Amino acid sequence: MPERAHKIFRILTLNAISPLGLQRFPGSHYVVGGDVAAPDAILVRSHNMLQMDIPPTVKAIGRAGAGTNNVPVGAMNLRGVPVFNAPGANANAVKELVLAGLLIASRNLIPAIHFTERLQGDNAALHRLAEGGKKQFAGIELPGRTLGIVGLGAIGRLVADAALRLGMKVMGYDPDITVDAAWNLSSEVRRAQSIEDLLRHSDFLTLHVPLLDTTRGLIDRRIVDHMRPGTILLNFSRDGIIDEEAVLEGIGSGKIKYYVCDFPSERFQGHPAVITLPHLGASTLEAEENCAVMVVTQVIDYLEDGNITNAVNFPNITMERGSPYRLAVANSNVPNMVGQISTRMAQTGLNIHNMGNKSRGEMAYTLVDVDSPVPRRTIEEIAAIEGVLMVRYLPVLAD
Repeated sequence: MPERAHKIFRILTLNAISPLGLQRFPGSHYVVGGDVAAPDAILVRSHNMLQMDIPPTVKAIGRAGAGTNNVPVGAMNLRGVPVFNAPGANANAVKELVLAGLLIASRNLIPAIHFTERLQGDNAALHRLAEGGKKQFAGIELPGRTLGIVGLGAIGRLVADAALRLGMKVMGYDPDITVDAAWNLSSEVRRAQSIEDLLRHSDFLTLHVPLLDTTRGLIDRRIVDHMRPGTILLNFSRDGIIDEEAVLEGIGSGKIKYYVCDFPSERFQGHPAVITLPHLGASTLEAEENCAVMVVTQVIDYLEDGNITNAVNFPNITMERGSPYRLAVANSNVPNMVGQISTRMAQTGLNIHNMGNKSRGEMAYTLVDVDSPVPRRTIEEIAAIEGVLMVRYLPVLAD
């Protein structure tokens, strides 16, 4: 057995990350903190990294949450740096907040609370005033009502299951649903053929899609016009998914009864038909712990063994160690890259023990286990191949 490497990995944290996750970093070869220089990886929650000067030493970024809009994913693509997230780790927390939004809006609880806060007098007067004013806050019950769900990923599926248990009818729309997601979806959820089809049947509409170019401003005037009168719209995904002007016009026309969201906005402040929360979706102890544990585990697996799980810009690939000597290569997804990589190894006399290659869009990634140490010259030659973005040599770590 060859001598083991004694690599120390340096992890920079840009936000407070749950200690339960950070404890997973082995202290013997990890340095973790908010002031770490020349980091090998960065862990982040809400910190805006879009204008950050990310050090050239960074090999991975881990977002302790689902969305990565605060991370410059495009720039990391050019450097061959995977951006990991924690899909589904906060799904239950968001689901519970969606249910709270359903109940708050359907029972007119916010105006009812404000009404009660303004009452004055002794107990007899308070009782009389409350009884006299409560009719204006009469709401609706959920059983038999239809909840429309846009996006049937981890959160959308949990919301669907919970709504069914509350006696609601559930209809979903997700043109990009994965096979695994479809298998995990209850057979009681009706599939809408289009978002317009979904809107025709929905009393409530909840959004669970990422913010992409294709989803930005998804809820626009055209979509609002297709809504049923009095629709309650819930958005616990991203604020950019809705067109604020279209929502305000929808409230004015009666198409939207309430807009319930997790994102404060100047245009919505103080509006009686808008219920805004301070981005509480994943703000539970359990969700923060789950996200931290998931993303730290993924970053460790990548730094030490080159394996990739849940990177938003790289393919998933996991390969058991067949040798102490491993190369990981990130490159543009163009023809003959694997051939060029293996040729450089063969020219050095390296015997390939095992190889795995996956691609995703414009990005490709290769893991190669060889039977003997890889010379620095070979690593430099592979790095010099046109289209190669990053090469990492990953001999096994010392205990």
